[in-house]
Amino acid sequence: MPDHIPAANVAVLAALNFLDPAVTAPRRYVGTPPPGEAADNTRSVQHLVSVTNGRGFEHHYTLDGTGFALVHAPSAVSDLYDEAAVHALYRPEVEAIVRRATGATRVVAFDHNVRNAARATTDPALRGPAKRIHNDYTPASAAQRVRDILPDQAEWLLAHRFAIINLWRPIAPVLESPLALADGRSVDPRDLVPTRLIYPDRVGETHAVLFNPGQRWTYFPNLRPEEALLIKCHDSADGGRARLSVHGAFDDPTSPPNAPPRESIEVRTLVFWAPEHPADA
Repeated sequence: MPDHIPAANVAVLAALNFLDPAVTAPRRYVGTPPPGEAADNTRSVQHLVSVTNGRGFEHHYTLDGTGFALVHAPSAVSDLYDEAAVHALYRPEVEAIVRRATGATRVVAFDHNVRNAARATTDPALRGPAKRIHNDYTPASAAQRVRDILPDQAEWLLAHRFAIINLWRPIAPVLESPLALADGRSVDPRDLVPTRLIYPDRVGETHAVLFNPGQRWTYFPNLRPEEALLIKCHDSADGGRARLSVHGAFDDPTSPPNAPPRESIEVRTLVFWAPEHPADA
């Protein structure tokens, strides 16, 4: 293991970006905002947070226990920048991984992002790391995505347990901008602030996150392409389980000098535990 990685179960002190509590009704335009309006009315404030190295303790982190899990799941797709290969080959791989990890009856991959800060400057299809602590969906927007993606079966599916799970994979070893993930059981619902995402044709909603000293943070340094993080964005079932894990990239103080920009791909999936739909029986 490279010598810059801290010992397992040792924490780093890192600055994480949280929502400024002075911001009310946060929103962001995805595209060109109306004349006279800022594209993004949110502001971040940094807090120094102890982020525990989860290496060596991976079995302590589970989707229902903490809201995230690290799995060994190599991909057979050689080029994850190839949009056609991602749709035709990688998304089905992701669906199978999530199905195995959750025991779900059905998994539908519906969205993906590829992140590379260096290449994003010249390729509009790519993005840089998201360095704000956030959650991808609220309960309302999670249910709406089911209606958007599977309109004919949505009400049947929404009458049963469903979740949205993000599978996050390095394209190359991650030496900078790793993900910090909060134990879902340590996130107070009052920490979560609905934030509108205003698209040209629809309005989505995510959670911005307020700092709370009770939040417990973990990261897995030097993630490799054969590893994947499963991150729960929403779970309609409660019963004491973690229903989400807020997360975001951060500047790791143990990153080696001149580390190459992080390269990663994330695929969002709809996850269902519903019985077979009557129309398909």
